[in-house]
Amino acid sequence: MAEMDKKTEDFDLDAMFADMRTQDVVPAPDFMARVLADALDAQAAAAPVTVAPRPPSRLRQLLAAIGGWPAVAGLATAGVAGLWIGVNPPASIMTTAESFLGTTVTDQYLVDLMPSYEFAMAEG
Repeated sequence: MAEMDKKTEDFDLDAMFADMRTQDVVPAPDFMARVLADALDAQAAAAPVTVAPRPPSRLRQLLAAIGGWPAVAGLATAGVAGLWIGVNPPASIMTTAESFLGTTVTDQYLVDLMPSYEFAMAEG
């Protein structure tokens, strides 16, 4: 430990910094020219390559017209909710529809949309 203290006494940083502040240090002109040439070469090598932007695809154009991904998420949510309510409607919607239409809603499902098509024609 005493040997380490002896080295720190001989090595005075404050005195060295004060001595360096009095010296006027200017790099050699040929060294500065080499550094500048290297820097210019590095800049030329790192220059970005300009590429013409591609036109947006049809999907991107459609998304931009709708309002982007947040609008698509809202449309998807509304579509799923509409499908769910259509397949499994709540009781309050059923009673409201019955009061407006005057009949039970289940009677409306018994309408044959394709009367000419018979299930007996289907194979299986």
